[in-house]
Amino acid sequence: MAQVTDSKSPKTVIAVTDGSAIPTRRDLGLFTAWRVSFVGALLIVIALVTLKPDPYWEILKFLPDGIVVTFQVTVMSILLALVIGLFTGLGRLSSNKIINGIASVYVEVVRGIPLLVQLFYIYFALGRIVNVPPLTSAVVAMAVCYGAYMGEIFRAGIESIHKGQREAARSLGMTSVQTMRYVILPQAVKTILPPIGNEFVALLKDSSLVSILAVSDLLRRGREFAAQSFTYFETYTMVALMYLIITLFLSKLISIMEERISVEK
Repeated sequence: MAQVTDSKSPKTVIAVTDGSAIPTRRDLGLFTAWRVSFVGALLIVIALVTLKPDPYWEILKFLPDGIVVTFQVTVMSILLALVIGLFTGLGRLSSNKIINGIASVYVEVVRGIPLLVQLFYIYFALGRIVNVPPLTSAVVAMAVCYGAYMGEIFRAGIESIHKGQREAARSLGMTSVQTMRYVILPQAVKTILPPIGNEFVALLKDSSLVSILAVSDLLRRGREFAAQSFTYFETYTMVALMYLIITLFLSKLISIMEERISVEK
């Protein structure tokens, strides 16, 4: 959940995403639930591997390559999405009607098409014109999809900076570009970092969709093991626990980041 204050209105706009809930000490219930879930997932994995190493230990040894690929796809996608999102956010704020229109249409179109459809379109449909490797297709599709959401985060973050900051910068002789680069964006970063972190976690979970493109991510590796051993229940149990542990761990890192940003403010 990301909370952004709209500078054009005194009310607070609440944006809810499909990322994990971020545990904070202020929300004791959620913080306790995070500890129970994280420790519980770790204990379950340890118990399964210890009490029934065949097949759980074999599954666990089979998954690390997929975890690495999952992080590769996630990191590359989020970095590209940040670039796309920055330009989209600036485009949405542009006074130029053409630029604003293009950015707005991009946001509306991309957000209206499911990520799975975008993956199929880039890999299979565009693949008939340009041969794009599966990993590249996955990264591009996810970056394009999340770039639209990032654009709205950047837009809201920039708009949250009081207009007096712009006026003060312009009175010092700064150009519009200099004002945005040296005054507005550095302040907006503190506002947009938490929701960006939340989108990172959401993107990691959505990266499981790339397995349909034969990308050997965590889910794909699990499917391969299950197909070989026919241990579907055990395999998908371990895969689900791995996703849960990774997601909870990242959500805690984001929580720590939010607390530090709050202290700095």
